[in-house]
Amino acid sequence: MDLLSDVVAFMRCGRPTSARVSWRAPWGVSFPVAPGSAGFQMVLRGSCWLLPPEGEPVALSVGDLVFLPHGDAFGLADDPTRTLVESDCDAHSELFTSAGSGGDGAETVILSCGYRLDLDRTHPILDSLPGVIHLPATLGRHPELRAAVELLAAEIDTPRPGTDTVVSSLLDMLQLYVLRAYFDTQEEPCTLSGWAAALADPGIGRALDAIHREPARRWTVESLGSHAGMSRAGFARRFTGLVGQPPLAYLTWWRLMAGARMLRESDVSVAQVAERVGYGSEFAFGNAFKRQFGLAPGRWRRRYVAVA
Repeated sequence: MDLLSDVVAFMRCGRPTSARVSWRAPWGVSFPVAPGSAGFQMVLRGSCWLLPPEGEPVALSVGDLVFLPHGDAFGLADDPTRTLVESDCDAHSELFTSAGSGGDGAETVILSCGYRLDLDRTHPILDSLPGVIHLPATLGRHPELRAAVELLAAEIDTPRPGTDTVVSSLLDMLQLYVLRAYFDTQEEPCTLSGWAAALADPGIGRALDAIHREPARRWTVESLGSHAGMSRAGFARRFTGLVGQPPLAYLTWWRLMAGARMLRESDVSVAQVAERVGYGSEFAFGNAFKRQFGLAPGRWRRRYVAVA
């Protein structure tokens, strides 16, 4: 997998949820802080206001999408001065559902999607994102994202055989398209910093992609630098400056994240997991895993199996 694909695949746990909600004015609803979650709000019809925890209200119109990657509290309303009523979050805990609420005035239809995150294995790229990402429906921008939203809304509107699979897959696609769109809309590469700059940098981007595609390969700083088309020293400085840790430290961290996913989602032995993520022995993998997660691989797997 490449980096963004891994971010989407590794950070989620459990099923996503989605709801197509029709609000009629007057209406206003508040959503509480939801640690370990992320979500989208997409306006399918009408208009409304997003009320973030900090800053000014944001006007939303048809086609606008808002991504809240950190589970921060927020509000939605037909008027920014409207008194908000706390949301009943349990009402939209299914893979997909439809609902209606509010008065008898102008209608706003919103597609709301939520994801549970595994906080043990979220990628640091998510920490680099702001609390609220607003992607306006600019004509001609992000056609794949708009197409995914339309398909998702249609499936929820008119469920048919296979809708469960289609909705789940579209939600994953939507998450990937949002991350792509966000990084594509950032400033020019020369003014970027952190993960946005790392993804935009041709050399560092190639090195990150190589690590994610082949975590078990015996990478060295020199071989990664060669892959990036840079000198060893220049590559190490630039990678550390953008990613926040040295190349081999990131490689080690990612191997352990990949190993944790295999332990949780498959029944392969610990020895096989160690080999697949690039460790020469089960013992070496076990020691590194315990330093990262506080438990030996076998005990960590049993804990998550018991929880599931």
